[in-house]
Amino acid sequence: MADLFAMTREALAGMDVELIDVERAAMGLLRVTIDKEDGVRVEDCEQVSRQLSRVFEVENVDYRRLEVGSPGVDRPLRGEADFLRVAGARVEIKLREAIDSRKVYTGILRMPEATGDAAGRSVFGLEFEAKKNEIQVLSFTLDDIERAKLDPVLDFKGKKR
Repeated sequence: MADLFAMTREALAGMDVELIDVERAAMGLLRVTIDKEDGVRVEDCEQVSRQLSRVFEVENVDYRRLEVGSPGVDRPLRGEADFLRVAGARVEIKLREAIDSRKVYTGILRMPEATGDAAGRSVFGLEFEAKKNEIQVLSFTLDDIERAKLDPVLDFKGKKR
């Protein structure tokens, strides 16, 4: 799969889109997720689909259906660049190892500390509500995370969290 991701990234190199994910799903579905600074439009998906169809045919990539889409409002966060881009936003993280019997935290992502940890990795902070009106900050590195995504508050008909 890493080779498929690298091949797809290379095929999209000059197209002004960022490759987020390549996923194989049931019944031969190949799902490609892209993003763009000003948002993904249908035309962007069409253009990427045409480009990848040609490349995958030449490279003999086995799939039945190609689906190209945007990551949506709950965009997954993978690398340090993703975390830096969304600092100050609401995110959900799942840790590899539990802290105080808890692995999943939701809160406001803070920029990394200037000093980092002993190994030189960036140490981010997550401001979350521990108890009623008690704000705590969880410090973590990207190595501590199993998965992470944006967790925006959506306002439908005035309902708020």
